[in-house]
Amino acid sequence: MNQDLMISGFSDEISSDFDTQLEVVSNLGMKYISLRGIDGKNIGDFTVDEINENVLPRLQKAGICVSSIGSPIGKVFINDEEGFAKQKQMLDTLCQISNLLDCKYMRIFSFYIPKGEDADQFRSQVVSKLKEFAAIAEKYNVILLHENEKDIFGDIGRRCHEILTEVGSPYFKGIFDFANFVQCGEDTGECHDLLKDEIVYIHIKDAVTQTSQNVVCGTGEGKIPQILAQFIKSGYKGFLTLEPHLVLFDSLKDLELEDATEIIKDNKGLDGASGYKLQYEALLDILKNIESEGI
Repeated sequence: MNQDLMISGFSDEISSDFDTQLEVVSNLGMKYISLRGIDGKNIGDFTVDEINENVLPRLQKAGICVSSIGSPIGKVFINDEEGFAKQKQMLDTLCQISNLLDCKYMRIFSFYIPKGEDADQFRSQVVSKLKEFAAIAEKYNVILLHENEKDIFGDIGRRCHEILTEVGSPYFKGIFDFANFVQCGEDTGECHDLLKDEIVYIHIKDAVTQTSQNVVCGTGEGKIPQILAQFIKSGYKGFLTLEPHLVLFDSLKDLELEDATEIIKDNKGLDGASGYKLQYEALLDILKNIESEGI
């Protein structure tokens, strides 16, 4: 496999039990995880001491590193000032945790927009608040990664491009999530062309538009093989992070405004470990095919 690419993943999709997560990931031969749910508790609810005493030793014992912190930062309504103040405090703690774990990336979002409102009217507020987040991250030399996500300001390619360019900070860059663009009715090829210069991290998740369901990577409408090939050809170096969303898992309740069963309507006969393995092996096949085509 291309030595410039490292496969990681949201291991809480395997199990809420952290030891089980580490065991499955290790057995697959993976060396990285994106840290989000630990023993049923969201990463945003941990203290630095708790991570130092209860999480870091288990990571070290398993020989697993952290590619990114899968934080809930930015998943608060844009007009919730009390929530924003609390999130700034959480972000400061999470940046300390990132430093402790020798992890330079943290996934964030760009605020929920009130239902029925035009997202574009909130652009200046979104940019202003994201700049505050970026200023906190800069103090700790952590890079915030904006994930394109439904129900938030940065759901479509155009608005992702607006915030990434207007915040204009080396501590605020983009994630490319194929499935989320599909579920927002976007063409992932056009999104790639628009955002490629700001993307430093890639999520491996696929979906179909007809039902909005997540599917195994490469079998949906995300154009993952073609677009990954373009990223690699243009010199992408970094993480490919599995986020299968093929089975219902505990942490999903923290991620969706709507009922999670509308996104994952059945478990497709899989448990968390087998769904994760299926996505991992599908990604390896995609990468082998890209290599065989001479990229």
